[in-house]
Amino acid sequence: MNKANEYTHRPQLTDAGLSAAHPATAVDEYGEIRRGRVAAERALTVYLDKQEIVTLMTLGTRPEMLVLGWLHNQRLIKTIDQVKAVQVDWETESAAVTTFDGIPDLQQKTARKTVTTGCGQGTVFGDLMEDLDKIELPQCTHRQSGIYALLKNLSSYNEVYQRAGAVHGCALCRGAEILLFIEDVGRHNAVDAIAGNMLLDDIHGRDKLFYTTGRLTSEMVIKVAQMGIPLLLSRSGATQMGVELAQRIGVTLIARAKGKHFLIYNGAENISFDAIPPVRYQSNQKKPVEHAKS
Repeated sequence: MNKANEYTHRPQLTDAGLSAAHPATAVDEYGEIRRGRVAAERALTVYLDKQEIVTLMTLGTRPEMLVLGWLHNQRLIKTIDQVKAVQVDWETESAAVTTFDGIPDLQQKTARKTVTTGCGQGTVFGDLMEDLDKIELPQCTHRQSGIYALLKNLSSYNEVYQRAGAVHGCALCRGAEILLFIEDVGRHNAVDAIAGNMLLDDIHGRDKLFYTTGRLTSEMVIKVAQMGIPLLLSRSGATQMGVELAQRIGVTLIARAKGKHFLIYNGAENISFDAIPPVRYQSNQKKPVEHAKS
């Protein structure tokens, strides 16, 4: 009998989160000693049913959620009921994941991989790239005023960045409400940790939007789409493949979102323009800048 199907459960999880920053000294441009903090960076090797899968470089603040989310976003696990335990041990820099019934074709799934732009270590395993067209996202309308309110709220959530720098932040949001905010040394880690929280707590993405401080790359679009979230928002820019995949999958993609400015690369029809800023003129134009129709 499949134990995972007998009941809905929460797997056994360690609570091995560590501090996000370490004390450090530096010498500034005046030759003076400055005391501050730097972001942590720790190696964590993931073992799935005793098979080594990947080594992640992470802050280490939410390692269990990171591991669950990474495995889910790689489609190595589909539901939380498959997972018996996640045991993180920093002495051995390892995370041991045990499933109830094993993972079918695990060797085959991990044999093929695509290295992405995820801060030098992003990887997509298996045939995920070929199955993108199977993803179905809900149609959701978001208000321009809500995006502005969210951006304002997010300004107070980058605690680690303010103390130590060198991290990216990601947030799961409903309208202007921030449900989860996680920082890590790589934006892919932060999105995976949020995916782990969603998996563990059975949070759906259909009425949510996802914010990141990092680039809107193909990897980010794929992961957010797999989490069932129809809108991806960033203060940074987008890549060509990120835009193309957003168009292919149906992700509303908004880049360069700061203050009252943003650029919608896909899904403008899903934004209600209810807070258009005053008409502005560009120096090389005689006519007002044209607004998109909502």
